[in-house]
Amino acid sequence: MQELEKQFHIHCVPGDVGRYCILPGDPGRCASIAALFDDAKFVSRNREFTVYTGTLLGEKVSVCSTGIGGPSAAIAMEELAAIGADTFVRVGTCGGIDLDVRSGDIVVATGAIRYEHTSCEYAPIEFPAVPDFGVASALAEAAQRLGKRCHMGVVQCKDSFYGQHSPGRMPVSYELLEKWEAWKRLGVKASEMESAALFVVASALHVRCGSCFHVIWNQEREAAGLDQDMSEDTSSAVQVGVEALKLLIQRDRAAK
Repeated sequence: MQELEKQFHIHCVPGDVGRYCILPGDPGRCASIAALFDDAKFVSRNREFTVYTGTLLGEKVSVCSTGIGGPSAAIAMEELAAIGADTFVRVGTCGGIDLDVRSGDIVVATGAIRYEHTSCEYAPIEFPAVPDFGVASALAEAAQRLGKRCHMGVVQCKDSFYGQHSPGRMPVSYELLEKWEAWKRLGVKASEMESAALFVVASALHVRCGSCFHVIWNQEREAAGLDQDMSEDTSSAVQVGVEALKLLIQRDRAAK
């Protein structure tokens, strides 16, 4: 591929981003995440990718939105890694599957089901989608420090939002419904759309990645008649992600 002065999609050049990056899906969340940095400045905006850079504990850090799903998340990671980023924290939303996972909780992924296709263009299906252990443990510790109700476990990643929420009207409903029952029996914590791709791409690029999620709703609790309130305030997951970056910065410094 022809060398470009700036990255094709995120419109950034070396020096624009730090080695530590938070990856939300929604571009609209980037400014509020950057507000938790010191000296944050807007860097670029193109398509679904919005980038801000600032500092935490004196270390250069960035936030870059990825849009929805694996393809655009993989593009963001590829281009950020190409200009020096090597540690990624995906902060997003999910829907609960396990009955103990409630609206407003935090889920930290310890692995992701590759029920999507982006990761298949990086690694054979036998290769597991798992986070970097150091990043995942930092997320879990951050949630504990902040007093958040947190679940650690496997999440399911999909390419079709409506394939999950309206499976019965899909021509492949037989597969969607049976697989969903399998996820429930296996104790899968939640469903989302990016981690499997990000974990596998991170493995291919030899960079670090972990994910944490704010639980909006749990359709299985609803089906079981259990009480819950929809929760769309993602600030708790963002706080966990930022605190985890601080822990990683401190651990990396101590390891030198």
